[in-house]
Amino acid sequence: MQSPSRTILIGGTLAAALTAPVVAAAAPATMDVTITIPQLKVAEYHRPYVAIWVEKAGAPAKTVAVWYDHDMKNNEGNKWLRDVRQWWRASGRTMTFPANGITGATRAPGAQKISFTRAQLGATAAGEYTLVIEAAREVGGRELLRIPFTWPAKAGAGGRAAGKAELGAVSVAFR
Repeated sequence: MQSPSRTILIGGTLAAALTAPVVAAAAPATMDVTITIPQLKVAEYHRPYVAIWVEKAGAPAKTVAVWYDHDMKNNEGNKWLRDVRQWWRASGRTMTFPANGITGATRAPGAQKISFTRAQLGATAAGEYTLVIEAAREVGGRELLRIPFTWPAKAGAGGRAAGKAELGAVSVAFR
């Protein structure tokens, strides 16, 4: 008599185990961002300072990465962070540098890939968000790109933006 109930229980457990991966696949946990830093033909080239942050209406901006010269003598690189103006106003001026897990060195021209988890993005609630990338370069210009996204995202979803001077193509994909 107990065999049929065990069979049903095992069948139910197996069905739940088989559907769990499908549910996990529907909600990506990682945002992959590719930022192209163009090679500029100028007399005096300096790698750009880049700030990446996430905005959501009604919530404070969440900085997820800052690339700057953090190894300069006497923390001299810090004083140029305010040149990344929109980010500085949004959240940079309230931070202490170097910021653990956020600070990184400036990057060379070419495609730069970086990934963020849902927790790093601060995307704890479902809704509409904007990934913002700003670059500023000494003896150069500034550029700001915005890529809207919805959380939770679908695997393979993403967005693109193209800079004109300090930033090249930027793409976002979820996995």
